[in-house]
Amino acid sequence: MKREKVMKREIVMEKAKALVVACIFVVITILGAGCSGAGTPAQEPPEQQVEPESAGAQQAEPEAAGAPETDPGPESGLAVTGEILIAAAASLQNALEGELIPMFNEEYPDVKVVATFDSSGKLQTQIEEGLDAQLFFSAATKQMDALVDGGFIDSATVTGLLENEVVLITGVDTETAVTGFENITDAASIAVGDPASVPAGQYAQEVLESLGLWDGVSGGASLGTNVTEVLNWVAEGSAEVGVVYMTDAASMPDKVRVIATAPEGTLKTPVIYPVGLQPGLGDKAEAAEAFLAFLKGAEALEVFKSYGFKPL
Repeated sequence: MKREKVMKREIVMEKAKALVVACIFVVITILGAGCSGAGTPAQEPPEQQVEPESAGAQQAEPEAAGAPETDPGPESGLAVTGEILIAAAASLQNALEGELIPMFNEEYPDVKVVATFDSSGKLQTQIEEGLDAQLFFSAATKQMDALVDGGFIDSATVTGLLENEVVLITGVDTETAVTGFENITDAASIAVGDPASVPAGQYAQEVLESLGLWDGVSGGASLGTNVTEVLNWVAEGSAEVGVVYMTDAASMPDKVRVIATAPEGTLKTPVIYPVGLQPGLGDKAEAAEAFLAFLKGAEALEVFKSYGFKPL
């Protein structure tokens, strides 16, 4: 009996030893596999292949770069519409009505330009009394400055655009002993613009005052309401001589001739023609600004030059 117990114990111990050995083997196997895995470098994932759609998109980029530019739309002139009123000195009428307004309408066919012409002083008064002129083109800076000071013209838009000359004229068939401003009083009749409102008359007064002749002229002179009236009086023979602008004389070469230009130093300031726009133009702004830009352009200035003006 005792021997049997000893044998059973030995059997149990043998089994235990076998189990321990088996466990040790398993542990060693696991550890060995882990070390082997740690020593093997990890493989990078394969590069992703570019999808056909992506490749197509990349190829499309050069095509986009070479695509035609966006159509800028209709020409600027065709896009501007409306009606504007311009108030301009009488000496500008031939150039504006005869050529410049029609030229402007070739570029801006949907803009109607209505013009009123008179002496700059009268136009100043009309604007101050409510004349809704979007553009004022004066024959002198005095009237323009007054309207700027009164808030009727936007000073930021004012430009001295042209220069003119003061001249003494007579009719082509008129006999006269007058040879210049210095002996103007030898004429039987003299016509000048009214200095109260006509810039040409103001310039005439300044020239004659500098020569000491104004008092002898003003008492018997015919005073025109604008320079065009003075020009017509001389052309018709109603006045022996008259004082106008060079551009006025140039407009009637078959009816009047220039005797002399104003002597140097007799005018304190040159005869400047400024142009400017009304402030707060509203829906007329685009058309008025287009017309002002046109007047300042090279093509328009060449036309003014052909009428005897000097572009500034």
